Amino acid sequence: MTFVTKLRFQSGDRAALDDTVNGIRDMLERKGAECKGPHTEPSERVRVPLYEGLSSGDELGEWSFEVFARRLEIHGNDHIAREVGHMDFPDSVHVEIQVEQKKPLGHRQN
Repeated sequence: MTFVTKLRFQSGDRAALDDTVNGIRDMLERKGAECKGPHTEPSERVRVPLYEGLSSGDELGEWSFEVFARRLEIHGNDHIAREVGHMDFPDSVHVEIQVEQKKPLGHRQN
């Protein structure tokens, strides 16, 4: 069985996001891991209402910011994927990790 580790990174700080993702990609390449990406997702504009007080109807306007996202996939190399999963990431970068188990083509499960 082969494992595919899918990593999704999000941040409002594009420079921190790119530094994090490029650093991981470079580490994976140095260690000989098969890596796909990074793939850039369209950015998303997030809007948050601002209030003067805690009462409803005291809206001052809104605060908006852009969220950027990147995806990476690590194929096989479970020990390297585990190492990435235990890394410390900047507080400004949100990381989601998903692991999928892939069966080789032509094999049936009994």
